[in-house]
Amino acid sequence: MLKVIIHPSADQYPSLCKRPEIDHVLLSTGIQTVFNEIQRNGDSALLKYTEKFDGVKLTSSVYKNKYIDPDSIPISDDLKQSISTAYNNINTFHIAQKSSSLKVETMPGIVCSQQTLPISRVGIYIPGGSAPLFSTVLMLAIPATLAGCEQIVLCTPPNKSGDIHPAILYAALISGIKEIRLVGGAQAIAALTFGTSEIPAVHKIFGPGNQYVTAAKQLAQNYGVAIDMPAGPSEVLIFADESATPAFVAADLLAQAEHGDDSQVILVTENEKMVALTFIEIEKQLEMLPRKNIAKQALSHSKAIVVENHIKAFEFINTYAPEHLIIASDESEKYIPHIRNAGSVFLGNYCPESAGDYASGTNHTLPTNGWARSYSGVNLDAFCKKITFQTISEDGLKGLAKTIITMAEAEELQAHANAVKVRLNQLLS
Repeated sequence: MLKVIIHPSADQYPSLCKRPEIDHVLLSTGIQTVFNEIQRNGDSALLKYTEKFDGVKLTSSVYKNKYIDPDSIPISDDLKQSISTAYNNINTFHIAQKSSSLKVETMPGIVCSQQTLPISRVGIYIPGGSAPLFSTVLMLAIPATLAGCEQIVLCTPPNKSGDIHPAILYAALISGIKEIRLVGGAQAIAALTFGTSEIPAVHKIFGPGNQYVTAAKQLAQNYGVAIDMPAGPSEVLIFADESATPAFVAADLLAQAEHGDDSQVILVTENEKMVALTFIEIEKQLEMLPRKNIAKQALSHSKAIVVENHIKAFEFINTYAPEHLIIASDESEKYIPHIRNAGSVFLGNYCPESAGDYASGTNHTLPTNGWARSYSGVNLDAFCKKITFQTISEDGLKGLAKTIITMAEAEELQAHANAVKVRLNQLLS
């Protein structure tokens, strides 16, 4: 069960904000070995790791789709309808994020503009282990397609029969994905980083994963490949005031805890009674979960924190910077001005975090481990780059010349100043 902390002081916050520990040195050493071998031996190393880690012997990582029509994929009609509804909501929200080009005259004769362009080649990683995350296909493929990325490569581990999970395939096909590779783990990230004969090198890698995938994505940056964010194990923080419903709070804590034994859940409240009632509900609901052993492990390094007032609550919340923040309150919007650091926020007693995980429309690929202090979750802009342009007329250069020359010479960069002077001399001659 969650450890209870009563009225912690601010100097206790850093220790209370610690996530489950991993051995970074051992982890990075192992990941570097995988990267080195993929870089040297390409597909043969890739297939070797697939057999070692996934227990499947493949002759190629390229998935050859045998379904022309997504509706023929063997999943239930209810699931197809649910995925389609989620697709529509996610698509609608991300279309609204499209930004138009802008053009501004900063002073007479000087015009600055900005254009948004897609990243040409992107890789999206979809975990396929104990819980194949077909919802993540929608979260990544939809904005990548809307952004106009020229090449989108989806990597996901093969199942025990050497095939792709049918729900992952369905979500991929309706989202417009054409290139699928059956490869998982750090080896998939290495392949997207260096490229092999079967997997193209990409410019940016997206997607969640376990600690090995997270470490691999961070290592990929050393080789010039961008990543969406340094995300790790999933987490939720719930702020529950006196109007919260303990059964709902318990359900949301358990929903996050069942992700993995390295997940973390935090309850923050001003009310000790809320903690006691929530614990009763956790015990009751936990026994009904197929993944209760995983959830129990996550609960063992999770916390319930009782604070003096909501000001103290949000001081802690902003220090923790949760991936998911639930405001369990009938008056949730009054707390919005206090929120500074969070990946995605769920407002009110009828807004479970699982809505954002699947189908409300917001993206569920979010910063964890405190990175919400400086990173946003995935959005349409994550698949784009912005290029600025400037045009300067003859009169515009005359008007700006003194400013540029003065600043360049103050920085002792004479060539910068000369680039203006030679033009100015010609204009004035």
